[in-house]
Amino acid sequence: MTVQEIRAFNRFYTNLIGALDYSRHLHTPYTLTEARVLYELAHADGLDAADLRAALSVDAGQLSRMLAAFEQRGLVTRTPSERDARRQRVDLTPNGRAAAGLLEERSRDAVSALVGGLAPRDRARLTGAMRTVREVLGGASATASAPEAGRVLLRGPRPGDLGWVVQRNAEVYAEEFGWNAEYETLVARIVADGHERAWIAELDGERAGCVFCVRDEDPGTARLRLLLVDPAARGHGIGRALVDACVLFARETGRRELVLWTNDVLTSARRIYQAAGFELVGQKPHHSFGKDLVGQDWRMVL
Repeated sequence: MTVQEIRAFNRFYTNLIGALDYSRHLHTPYTLTEARVLYELAHADGLDAADLRAALSVDAGQLSRMLAAFEQRGLVTRTPSERDARRQRVDLTPNGRAAAGLLEERSRDAVSALVGGLAPRDRARLTGAMRTVREVLGGASATASAPEAGRVLLRGPRPGDLGWVVQRNAEVYAEEFGWNAEYETLVARIVADGHERAWIAELDGERAGCVFCVRDEDPGTARLRLLLVDPAARGHGIGRALVDACVLFARETGRRELVLWTNDVLTSARRIYQAAGFELVGQKPHHSFGKDLVGQDWRMVL
């Protein structure tokens, strides 16, 4: 009876989440196995191919072909491992990290849609039952790994997020640079004017940052705006992940270039832009937000 129930549950759940047709289910070009590889690489600071193969129980030949295809598409790099030159270290490129973030976002949105219509009581029953399955079948390792500390997620805005973007931008820039309410007004105007795409970063389930991609006057140009990483969440690569997601979106929508405007006092943001491949194309002094500043225009040819 136990075997029959487990097999029946497996068939039901596999069909429910669309795992047999993963690429169509999440509207991505990746198979389930490819998505698992990208996920593992996105949540580790570089992995040896052998460790990746063991963690996912993937055939060595299949993994090698997959990584070669990823490398050809500019999603990963492979270098000799620092631990053992006979082993390969695998790292995501900025494009690979953005692709993994998009998969994470769509997967989370799909699960949210799946349980969105459930009553709170039924959600609690569902999560409790799932936790029991993990604890019983996974033993101590299942409970020790959840929740995962330092987990970064990029997702689309939900109700309340846009208000948070305005509020948190105003608070952080007032605290760190002494900018006045003029900046809050600017952020509110950008948010109200709409956007092509926006990302909210979460760290361990809490809002931790944001970035917006908006239309420019030139149809071939996209504009990055409102990059923010909450001070309490810095050091987790959130800024880089947000910028990478914006760059990937601009490329996928056929833009020739991605541009942004910032100020010279925002040194951390400028380092992220430079690392992503943006180039400084102009700067001009101005007095805004109660301060004398130097505005800068940055551009990336896509």
